[in-house]
Amino acid sequence: MKRVLFLSFLLGSAFIGLTQNAPLPVKEKYQAGPWEDNAGYTQAVKVGNTLYLSGHVAGGTFEEQVKGVYTSLEKTLAQYGATFAHVVKENLYTTDIEEMKKHNEIRKAFYGKDYPAATWVQISRLYMAEAMLEVEVIAVLGEE
Repeated sequence: MKRVLFLSFLLGSAFIGLTQNAPLPVKEKYQAGPWEDNAGYTQAVKVGNTLYLSGHVAGGTFEEQVKGVYTSLEKTLAQYGATFAHVVKENLYTTDIEEMKKHNEIRKAFYGKDYPAATWVQISRLYMAEAMLEVEVIAVLGEE
C-alpha cells in the first residue's frame, strides 16, 4: 500500500511539474467596446487558426434580434478576414425555440448552404433580460 501511495505521489508531482512549465497559448483578442471589461469577457479570441466568438445579442423584436445577432457575428468575423463559411460550430441560446424556428430562414441566409455543426437550447433568460437570443460560434481560419 505504501508503494502505491508513493508511486501516486511521484506521478502526481511529475504531472504538476509538467503543467506548471507548459507555455500559455498565444491569444489575439478583439474587443468591441468597454462594456466587455465590465462584464469580464472578450468579444473574440483567436488561438492559432481557431477563432472563438462570444455570444452576440441584439435588441428589438425576435425577428430584429435574429437579423441583428447574425449581422453582428458577421462584422466580428470580418475583423479576422472570415465569413460564415469559416464557422464550424454554432451554439444558439433562446428564450423561445419555436420563435427561432419561425425565423430560421434569416439565419440560414447568412450561412448559405454551408451550415456548421449546431446546438440550439431554450433557456429561461439571458444575461441581458431583454435579449431573446444569443449566439456564439467557433470558426477555423486558413492555415497560418
